Amino acid sequence: MAGRKSKYSSENSNNIDTKIWSVAQYIRLSQEDNDNREDKQESNSITSQKALLNEFIEDHNDLIVYDIYVDDGYTGTDFNRPGFQRLLEDMRNGNINCVLVKDLSRLGRNYIEVGNYIEQIFPLFNIRFIAINDNVDSFKNPTSSNTILVPFKNLINDEYARDTSIKIKSALNGRKKKGEFVGSFPSYGYVKDEKDKHKLVIDEESAEIVRRIFEWKVNEGLGNLSICHRLNDMGVLNPTGYKKKKLNQNYNNSKMKTEDYSWCPSTVRNILKNDVYIGNVTQGKRKVKSYKIHKVEQVSEDEWITVENMHEPIIDKELFFKAQKLRQVDTRVQNTGALSIWAGILRCRDCGRSMHKKYCKNARGRVYEYYICGTYRKKSNKLCTKHTLKVEELENSVLETIKLHIKLLIDIEDILEKVNKSRTQKLTNENIESIKLSKEKEIEKISNIKRCLYEDWKHEDITRDEYIEYKQKYEQDIKRIKRSIMNLDSQKERQEELIAGNSKWVESFKKNKNITELDRDIITELIDNIEVYENKKIKIHFKFINEIKTPLETV
Repeated sequence: MAGRKSKYSSENSNNIDTKIWSVAQYIRLSQEDNDNREDKQESNSITSQKALLNEFIEDHNDLIVYDIYVDDGYTGTDFNRPGFQRLLEDMRNGNINCVLVKDLSRLGRNYIEVGNYIEQIFPLFNIRFIAINDNVDSFKNPTSSNTILVPFKNLINDEYARDTSIKIKSALNGRKKKGEFVGSFPSYGYVKDEKDKHKLVIDEESAEIVRRIFEWKVNEGLGNLSICHRLNDMGVLNPTGYKKKKLNQNYNNSKMKTEDYSWCPSTVRNILKNDVYIGNVTQGKRKVKSYKIHKVEQVSEDEWITVENMHEPIIDKELFFKAQKLRQVDTRVQNTGALSIWAGILRCRDCGRSMHKKYCKNARGRVYEYYICGTYRKKSNKLCTKHTLKVEELENSVLETIKLHIKLLIDIEDILEKVNKSRTQKLTNENIESIKLSKEKEIEKISNIKRCLYEDWKHEDITRDEYIEYKQKYEQDIKRIKRSIMNLDSQKERQEELIAGNSKWVESFKKNKNITELDRDIITELIDNIEVYENKKIKIHFKFINEIKTPLETV
């Protein structure tokens, strides 16, 4: 490459008759240029483009290279490319007066924008434009840039970009539906398999941090901020820092303005809700607006593509779903940095708002804790009443209720097992499989009818509107029946689990049979929520059995 200083001077930068041209060699390559033919891929490569441009320069003594501008990996559908933007800056500063490209598609594949540069912007700055393979030279042959062939070729290049975008998107969606990872960087805790870049394997060092985060959240009841403090005190790099410093990945986080690799609550929150840690691959959460407008948009959750059990999990499902439950509840922390064991569990029976924790000191100086209705405290005493309840009363009542249920379950467990065996065995073996078989036959019947619809439409037995209406109806019927079959499978599984004596609600209570005090883990495992009445009664909604109402004595 020649030096940036050339025979071309700023004094004659706008003189179109100059015999010496200060040339900007522009080279671009992107995914859309990966033609299936190997010879085409090679001709579009950065190396091949450089060789062609240099050969052209050597054959023309009036061309002096000012600089080479390369955009490797940038689409031609827009002009927000670093190399091209640097070229425009040198053009505005009068450093260049000629732009040399291999062909029109290297300049870009946006029909409107390419035409604007060739017909408006370059002439405005007295820029000579040369596209070698398309025989375009705006100085030696001015009509070559104005002929109908130029916009026609630009239109073809634009259409090629659109078609390639559709093909790439279709191929990626196909891989996503198979559960193959198609992202650039795996989630913290995983790396790409060296043998298969579409498969994830555990990175043990970062995976251990992920395990600790889940355990601290679920077992110790730490809030996201407290987890951040603990990780930062330990000197643990956040995911961005780990990928850059430990894994040496060319990873950039647009939200990080400086190289601050400390943890923040949002990072912890994103880890806790990421189902990749139980072996799932969830993709398609974002998309670009179009092949020309590269603005990224969020996709609604019901359109995400999730494939389960695609790689080794870091977190078992039970721990993961406990964490999800905790994320949904009120996670405000006390001064100690730990969650209250009742956070997000207590609700006012009348207004449904969360109960708020307060502290009070009695006449003898003793400090005690109590809960009060959030509406009464925060909004107005006319909208709801206090519903006050001392923490000590709450803990004693819930503890005794849990103990009572444990005792009852142990006493009647044998009876439950015998009764459920006799009641469910017949249903499981005879009815469920029979019902499933009949529903599968029903799906087959509807599918056959649906296949005949097209022929009926083509033979004009039905109208096009009727065809669409019937087709949609049959598709909905098939979906409904498939859901019924899934429900039958779930019912069968639950019944077999009950027969085997492994019912979750029995086991959850049984393993706490020696309970002497409450903690966050026990409460979140057994209890969905607790409603607090104005008269100091509480209604406990257990996760696995019917609700229990128990009174509290007034202290």
